[in-house]
Amino acid sequence: MSRSKLVIIGNGMAGVKCVEEIIALEPDTYEIVIYGNEPRPNYNRIMLSKVLQGEHSLQDIIINDWSWYAEHHIRLCTGETVHRIDTRGKYIETESGLRETYDVLILATGSSPFIPPIPGMDKERVMSFRTMDDCTRMSDYSKVYRKAAVIGGGLLGLEAARGLLHLGMEAVVVHNAPYIMNRQLDQKAAAMLQEELEDQGMYFLLSKNTQKITGRSQAQGLLFTDGSRLEAQVVIVAVGIRPNVDLARRSGIATNRAIMVDDYMRTSVPDIYAVGECAEHRGISYGLVAPLYEQGKVLARTLCGQETSEYKGSIPYSQLKVSGVDVFSAGDIGGEGMQTAIQHLDGIQGTYKKVLMQAGKVRGAILFGDTTEGTALLGLVQRGADVAELAPREGGPDPAEMAAAALPSQETVCACNNVTKAAIMKAIHEHGLETADQVKEQTKASGSCGGCRPMVAALLKHTHNLKNNGGTGVEAAPGKPVPMPVCSCTELGHAELKELLADIIVRETGDLTGVLQKLAWSSEHGCSVCRPVIHYYLQVSNRLINDRESTLAEYWTVVRNGNQIELSRDDEIEGHLEVQVRWDDQTKLSSYAKDASGLAAKLRTIWNGAAMPSSVNLGVAPGPGSWVSALVQDIGLLASPAGWEIYAGGHAEHPVKEGRLLAVAETEMQAAMLASACLQWYRQTAWYDEPLWAWTERMGFMSIRETLLDDQLQKELVAIHYQELDAALASSMKQSLESSAVQGTI
Repeated sequence: MSRSKLVIIGNGMAGVKCVEEIIALEPDTYEIVIYGNEPRPNYNRIMLSKVLQGEHSLQDIIINDWSWYAEHHIRLCTGETVHRIDTRGKYIETESGLRETYDVLILATGSSPFIPPIPGMDKERVMSFRTMDDCTRMSDYSKVYRKAAVIGGGLLGLEAARGLLHLGMEAVVVHNAPYIMNRQLDQKAAAMLQEELEDQGMYFLLSKNTQKITGRSQAQGLLFTDGSRLEAQVVIVAVGIRPNVDLARRSGIATNRAIMVDDYMRTSVPDIYAVGECAEHRGISYGLVAPLYEQGKVLARTLCGQETSEYKGSIPYSQLKVSGVDVFSAGDIGGEGMQTAIQHLDGIQGTYKKVLMQAGKVRGAILFGDTTEGTALLGLVQRGADVAELAPREGGPDPAEMAAAALPSQETVCACNNVTKAAIMKAIHEHGLETADQVKEQTKASGSCGGCRPMVAALLKHTHNLKNNGGTGVEAAPGKPVPMPVCSCTELGHAELKELLADIIVRETGDLTGVLQKLAWSSEHGCSVCRPVIHYYLQVSNRLINDRESTLAEYWTVVRNGNQIELSRDDEIEGHLEVQVRWDDQTKLSSYAKDASGLAAKLRTIWNGAAMPSSVNLGVAPGPGSWVSALVQDIGLLASPAGWEIYAGGHAEHPVKEGRLLAVAETEMQAAMLASACLQWYRQTAWYDEPLWAWTERMGFMSIRETLLDDQLQKELVAIHYQELDAALASSMKQSLESSAVQGTI
């Protein structure tokens, strides 16, 4: 049976990545032909700066050599520029006169350097920095000339300038913004980077706009709009890229800034697709490697007829080494409404960390000098995590190793060479690798730009720790993220710990050591982080035999000192033991306003002294005009004409959250019962130290509401808590509540 012919226009990283994926999925589906306008096989364009800096040779950055094409029966046509597509006849033509028919066509035409409209751009020794030939020209110029100017203070401009320094030239970076890399860094990180680069010999002229390039036929320098001048015999232009769309536009394919594609990389013409820098998805064209590889994977599965999730766009991020300095940037770092969630500067170590938020969600991050947290922060940015997840835990494990553990097995660690976490851990385990350099040699991870080296080192440590603790060092469930450990004493996350504790029956003999031994804890007595966690989970799971005269119960003895709560036996153990009940019975409201003090008194009686995962604020408001706002309480009860509206998941402090309506209770007793059921469900299913608003987001508000509005489940939840109350109190209230379940008027 004849195979369909797949033609790819473009032999760059995005198009060939798609071909690699197709070969891995369905190697016999297509006859593959690739047209490239450079006279060489596929190479890593990201590494050109390393070639210029002398760290690699041109041969080192070849991704797929000639033999790879031959091995996979791919016909590569180099040095050929396609100038026409006949979309009706389904063939292409090159400038040299070659004609090629296709069944399926992929446009991977990439981008070209953007050349600003500055007079003198056509002079000799004015050039861009984009190809292997550009590296050769710059090297040749360095043997004759000494002074160079680089227009553009972004990543590419800085890398070009560093390469010129290596070649022995003086390099001055001219940038029109107040600070360098202004799209990826803030002013502080940029200043730190500039200082480092100046120490290496680089010069900077900032907030400078070039009026023209001086000289007759050859570049002699720059004239700026403020009248000042700069002498330079070589001028490198690195101010950005422009998608190559002329071919598509001439052929009747819909374009905007780039070639417009849908979520499966399809263009406006049947059987023609686009991928990489030339593609525009949902109004965005990407110039970074990771998004292009994500697009290639989706397109490959689409062309192979395999089920695939659509491409939904990417969070832009950069994790790289700029002239020897580790830099990480992700998400939106300068958008409107952004606020700083975390900012930390270590002048001695030369490190800087900044995390940005918007409406309480993590939206962007910058790391300088130490980028080990980059992957973990990227995950928070990508899913718009709540800023509460940024809070550090004293005594917690190494952040870099935590990030490595949390990374899904099939996540790509090294985007340059497409190496996953699972591949790295497997290589470490099977080959007994001990250093990051050995991992690089075996897997190529961190062998290109070097930006992923901190994560490679963290994975090395994580793999060895797994092996030392009796594991294999290889993850058995690819794609499933490892939960964040409770503390440094264990690898267990909260869910696993709760499950194991449910199988442990502890008599209150004070033998916490025995519990820790059963859990295979690395520390005999635990630590200040895990001890209160374990005690709380044991208590709420009803595995502690509640004998108030026993020794272990002393851990939970509450001593009230004003508004403070202290634990009498172990002052290291923090107990969240109070439900703060606020009410308003002073405000004069409308005719349906109710006495809030009675309901508040019932709830205080029921929940006084109960252990909670985190402190809980419960507000009771007699009506909408009350000073107690029911919508920003963990649980809020608001009087209304229909009865009592019960809200959950609010938060009055940062991040501010508005509670959502659980139900409307007709009577005061029903309101107390629903609020109590919600508190008990929170106690049973929340992680220790997890605020109620965060719990509602993790569990899903609709799921919580469905549980609480189930008549039988609601009664069972309330009954569980009553078992913990004094017998006299429980019996006096049980009968009145048994018939008061809220059916759920919404």
